[in-house]
Amino acid sequence: MSDLVVFLLRAGLLIVMWLLIIAIVSSQAKDLQLRSIGPRVRKNGKGAEPRTSTPAAASPAVQAPAKQVPRLLVITAGKMAGTEIPLNNAPIMIGRSEEADLTLSDDYTSGKHARLFPQGSRWFLEDLGSTNGTYLNNQQLTRAMAVEPGASIRIGKSMMELRV
Repeated sequence: MSDLVVFLLRAGLLIVMWLLIIAIVSSQAKDLQLRSIGPRVRKNGKGAEPRTSTPAAASPAVQAPAKQVPRLLVITAGKMAGTEIPLNNAPIMIGRSEEADLTLSDDYTSGKHARLFPQGSRWFLEDLGSTNGTYLNNQQLTRAMAVEPGASIRIGKSMMELRV
């Protein structure tokens, strides 16, 4: 082999290696940026098991009017309609899998379909690469999006919303 071919092969491999390193670092940065730490919602055979939390005592001192923070995830349509799940500042994985925090037995729901997670005082929804998509206000998610109270979330045949 000529010196030019060897040089081009080495340069190509070096470029590919750096592209892989950049991809790994950016993936980790995105994961760390969206990750939230907290207790997970326990599940039972039918879905999420509601857990109660004790909110911090409000001080009687003058407080600025705060934006209302959602406290419940309510399933409004589907097999589990009427189910209310308290939001305890912990991410909730939604899917058909037994590993999901909220298990939906629906043929249109992927095993690990979507994740609802808090960040600051807001809740975000992201699709986890599901086959049939996750919809927020009838728009398919392509990235994590903030969910306002009352916004409709559709996963498979189930509809849900955050409530104050």
